[in-house]
Amino acid sequence: MHLSPDFIVIGSGIAGLRAAIALAPVGRVLILTKAEPTESNTGYAQGGIAVALGDDDSPALHAADTVKAGDALCDEDAVRVLVEQGPPYVTELVEWGTRFDRDADGRLSRGREAAHSVRRVLHAGDTTGREIARVLWRRVSALPTVETANHALVTELLVEDGRVAGVRFFDQLGFPRDARARATLLATGGAGHVFKETTNPPVATGDGVALAFHAGARVADLEFVQFHPTALNVRGAPRFLISEALRGDGARLINGRGEAFMGKYHPDGDLAPRDVVARSIVREMERTGGSVFLSLSHLDPDYVVHRFPTIADMCRQINLNLATDPIPVGPAAHYIMGGVGTDHWGRTSIPGLFAAGEVACTGVHGANRLASNSLLEGLVFGARAATAMQEVDGGQWAVDGKQWVPATDHRSLTPDHRSPATDHRSLPADHRSLTTSEVRDLMWKSVGLFRTGEGLRDAGAKLEAAYRAHRRALDDARADDADAWKQFNLVTVARLIARAALRRQESRGAHYRQDFPERDDVHWKIHLVDHIDAYGEKRQD
Repeated sequence: MHLSPDFIVIGSGIAGLRAAIALAPVGRVLILTKAEPTESNTGYAQGGIAVALGDDDSPALHAADTVKAGDALCDEDAVRVLVEQGPPYVTELVEWGTRFDRDADGRLSRGREAAHSVRRVLHAGDTTGREIARVLWRRVSALPTVETANHALVTELLVEDGRVAGVRFFDQLGFPRDARARATLLATGGAGHVFKETTNPPVATGDGVALAFHAGARVADLEFVQFHPTALNVRGAPRFLISEALRGDGARLINGRGEAFMGKYHPDGDLAPRDVVARSIVREMERTGGSVFLSLSHLDPDYVVHRFPTIADMCRQINLNLATDPIPVGPAAHYIMGGVGTDHWGRTSIPGLFAAGEVACTGVHGANRLASNSLLEGLVFGARAATAMQEVDGGQWAVDGKQWVPATDHRSLTPDHRSPATDHRSLPADHRSLTTSEVRDLMWKSVGLFRTGEGLRDAGAKLEAAYRAHRRALDDARADDADAWKQFNLVTVARLIARAALRRQESRGAHYRQDFPERDDVHWKIHLVDHIDAYGEKRQD
């Protein structure tokens, strides 16, 4: 393993792989993966990749749908980058051999998902992310300048003279190692496993956000957690994602009485934005005292099984027939709209450090991500980050006139609308740590789909105490205690999400406060930021 590459990429999803492909011609690249190289959120993306390639579509229309779904908090410049550069990058994937589904006439088949005004979602059955990852890994594997270290747990970003100079990590044998590079890219994906119920794989624990935060980078918008409305909800079975593409192809949400109910909650019915559908499912469960199901029984059964073979097989394993049986569903944590604050080229607030994909916060998703924009974001901004990384020369920023601040708007709140900070004097005296299971239970209960000030303050106090306990334990523990680092990262991200949710005293997109149920553009059309400076931890609103 070469520990002095030109570039380090942490993560092996779509953003990291696309960046590595772009970096390979100009230097040596080291990819660090937390598990097996193919284990990422990219591989679990079922629905598809949204892109304006149809005759009835345009980047402007795609942008309008994205901004509307984002509930007035999208960075519209970032959205334009996404939708305008998406088509050429997706066309490149097709040229590289990505096997998207095609219609009988040979044209790319386009599906529709919630909050899209036209059919624009390209798909490869119901394993689109896996197919894209296959193509990208094939290209990466053929590049002689790219090396991959599997089962590498990154524990620290090395900050020297105010810039990131590399990383510290445990290799697959458990030995601590340092790697140094001109530029480092965080492409670590999401943080769904901070919550008890999630569609994400176990590796999605928010490590990149924790790493960046502890290095001093700005993190933003972490209160916005998207809960996918339709995860399989069968006791004892995994919370398997039931893709939104099913509803795009005509599946209906029904209650235990067999009644379609979404029309009562939103004019777009089953294709309302994800945050609306998720909350409506919970409310319908409470109203009827029963479960909610997804029904495809009115559709052609052969089409259903052919179009969604992976979901059909998963259902078959628990004795359900996707085409004919009502499938029990419910919300689960799915996607983090916030993350490490970046500009439109993946640059963070620390020189030498870049971020792309779900770990980053460009502002492109606002308060609620439009369905199937995630793969497109990783593809576009992974490539753009690679371009910017090549312009870092000897630790100096080499882009003319750029200011190294996140693209999102960090205007201050007026004093009357600041939430009270956690009173550290009221923390439990023992600073008790929390187990991983306890953190996930607490987050699901108090920082989940429906939030209240009381619940968030309670969660914040417990997580603050746990954070300090874990930090103290790390100081006392051996340097090679990988499990301690994993727990510390999980608690760090949970704590950041909880306190951001407490500060935002309104409801917007995926963030819903029962004590502040209305959107408040006067005071809260802003982006909340956390960071640590050289003198210790500080919070910016």
